[in-house]
Amino acid sequence: MKIVRYKDETGVKLGVVKGDGVIDLTRRFLSLSDNAIELIQQWREAKPQLEKIVSDSAPDAALANVRLLAPLARPGKIMAIGLNYADHIRETGQKRPSHQIWFTKAVTSINGPFDPIELPIASAQVDYEAELVVIVGKRCKQVSKERAAEVVFGYCAGNDVSVRDWQMQTAQWVLGKSFDTHAPIGPWMVTADEIGDPHTMGIRCFVNGERRQNSNTENLVFNVYDQIAHLSRAMTLEPGDLIFTGTPGGVGLAMQPPQWLKAGDKVRVEIDRIGSIEAAMQPERASQAASSWR
Repeated sequence: MKIVRYKDETGVKLGVVKGDGVIDLTRRFLSLSDNAIELIQQWREAKPQLEKIVSDSAPDAALANVRLLAPLARPGKIMAIGLNYADHIRETGQKRPSHQIWFTKAVTSINGPFDPIELPIASAQVDYEAELVVIVGKRCKQVSKERAAEVVFGYCAGNDVSVRDWQMQTAQWVLGKSFDTHAPIGPWMVTADEIGDPHTMGIRCFVNGERRQNSNTENLVFNVYDQIAHLSRAMTLEPGDLIFTGTPGGVGLAMQPPQWLKAGDKVRVEIDRIGSIEAAMQPERASQAASSWR
């Protein structure tokens, strides 16, 4: 199943994709708001009813006539792993890590799958990173690698937008990875049962139609289940948490000279069996930044 958050003329809703349309779940599940975490928490009980709805119902709207939003507006936490594809490690001139390298992205960096991405006033060194994103489905701790698949709700495409000069100012990458709008995700959440093995999917990134990244999730250094097992040794994972699983080679930082994103550029991330997200780069406006704290 493909679960979406979307906006139409009557408001923000949860839905299920069927063909080229979307079935409105919010009006069929009166207990649900537009908060997808609530649906994830109720998934075991809700899934049979949802499957019947999808089978028996015609779409309520065409996908082309609604605005797709970030499928999770406010995840509990966003964890992201660095240096997790061999070709990306080579292009950065670093050694293959013996331990997983983790950082966080602020939840305020979440952005819609087709919404503009801001080029911040604070930097001109903005880069793209196509990534498979895991959506945690169950509250869990100390999960073994062998059982890690059981706690996955689903997957989506993501772009770990990176402000490189801020990222490299210190050994901690958090600020450079947490600018507003710099975690676009979507276009929907594809449930784990529809994906199957998450380590067999092509992943690509295009800038203005030029393919910059082209790999497959089979090339992850630490795979999805390694990552869940490792994270859950340190922290409790909860429904709706996001895990950015790493980016392949081809980032702008590694080009000679580096190719930073500029106003008007369009960045598209594609992942097999999931779909694509695409955004135009636009300058952050000083007037918007100032008005946010007045």
